[in-house]
Amino acid sequence: MAIKTATDATFEELVLHADKPVVVDFWAVWCGPCRMVAPEMEKLAAKYEGAVDVVKVDIDANPVIQRKFQIMSIPTIAFFAPGKQPMGVVGFRPMEQLESQFGLAAYATAPSQPNG
Repeated sequence: MAIKTATDATFEELVLHADKPVVVDFWAVWCGPCRMVAPEMEKLAAKYEGAVDVVKVDIDANPVIQRKFQIMSIPTIAFFAPGKQPMGVVGFRPMEQLESQFGLAAYATAPSQPNG
């Protein structure tokens, strides 16, 4: 699964109106720790493909989103679950810590059970 990129124009559609949970990586090109987070986001996207979307937002290119969500430090990783308040963490976190913090295991797609 490819990580999606949201902009000021597409954030609402990709994240706020998503029909499944979304993990958002707020980052910037010049941010060293953001480069460390990128592989963790790729692991999350692969592990939760089809169950949780992963979206990146370059805060320098999208100042409206940065102001709306008051992103003051990066990287900030936020979790948006439909019908719930978003939650976030600042700084590098390994995939396993993000999974635990956001309770992602609850969204993992279980192997399909035969109807019997």
